Amino acid sequence: MPVENGDPAGQRGQQVNGEVGGTPRHRGRGDPLLRDTTAPDSSKTEVMAVGWEAGPALGDEDGTPGGAPQRAGQQEEALMTELSELVQKVVKSSSWWERHGVDISILACSFLLLPAGFLCLRSAQTIPFLVGVLILGVVHHTLTVKGSHLASHNALTESKSWGKVWAIFFIELCSAFTVEQATYNHVKIHHGYTNVIGLGDSSTWKLPFLNRYVYMFIAPLAVPILTPLVALDLLRNVKWKAALRTLCCMFLGFYCHYWLLLHVSGFQSPWSALLCMLLTRSLLAHPYIHVNIFQHIGLPMFAADRKPKRIHLMSLGVLNLPRNALLDWSFGHSLISCHVEHHLFPSLSDNMCLKIKPIVSQYLKQKKLPYNEDTYGSRLHLFLQRYEELMVHAPPITELVGIQ
Repeated sequence: MPVENGDPAGQRGQQVNGEVGGTPRHRGRGDPLLRDTTAPDSSKTEVMAVGWEAGPALGDEDGTPGGAPQRAGQQEEALMTELSELVQKVVKSSSWWERHGVDISILACSFLLLPAGFLCLRSAQTIPFLVGVLILGVVHHTLTVKGSHLASHNALTESKSWGKVWAIFFIELCSAFTVEQATYNHVKIHHGYTNVIGLGDSSTWKLPFLNRYVYMFIAPLAVPILTPLVALDLLRNVKWKAALRTLCCMFLGFYCHYWLLLHVSGFQSPWSALLCMLLTRSLLAHPYIHVNIFQHIGLPMFAADRKPKRIHLMSLGVLNLPRNALLDWSFGHSLISCHVEHHLFPSLSDNMCLKIKPIVSQYLKQKKLPYNEDTYGSRLHLFLQRYEELMVHAPPITELVGIQ
């Protein structure tokens, strides 16, 4: 399974001949200026626009004095610098265990649970068999989502060489995706252009030809099948050595899983083993898809030439979900309850994102910047209720006049 926004249904931000494919779609230009832009669930999500001049291109076009946008940009950079200094103090005072050890231990524990999962599948009794499915499903998503996500940001180690090794292991061997494309689409595009139309706007997750119930509840079951197919298609955009390495890792990962089901779990037919692979690999596919759309789609979207600076872009366009034991373990804090913190400081591990969360939330609220939070159930209800608007129709561009 690819890391967030390494879309199993097709990437928009592919690198072709060194350039980013997909020209930003300047939609919604006819919309009136939004002086009170809110996310769909305005009761939980605070996004206001009053009194802060945004974007380097707004000054000349809107008749604003030439120095105003520059001063606003300097103020924003000062805010980001001040927050970075606060976070850096916490990072420097943290031990290796806090910076990397906690998350490495979670991944190691997942590996240690694999034998128990495969052995439970040997049982002819229902409960032990289901326990085996649960163990293998949780372990698979921990390795492919949490492991791949941390590896793509080199957050598992401070060594770039080992970071490359972990990226190949988690992204290619475990997740059946190519490192180069997963990293490019997620780190360079999604993080670099969060909620920018045509680039990092999460539109790759949209399948407008599906109705809301099929998309939200049935389509996620196809993620384990679509992921390697998309990965194979993207191999055209990487060098032949990387493509060969990816193919070998993908085959090795699939074959090891298949072999263990036959020879350890005792499956008698290839089809039953393949069906069990599909079942375990899609166990948490529903929250995986949901989380990726809940935390960005429905929040303000921007044109590439009219986006705010980093701290405002991330505070406006990213949303945190509440703590959840299962998803915290399988996906990691940075994808669930600390997604705002992760987008502001993407190189930090899940545990460090959780540690800096009070500092970031307090700072943003103190500076009267948005700090978006909502519940899983609330977002699910919102997307089912407004699916056509959020997932089918083109999102309007937010023309920021100000932020308070």
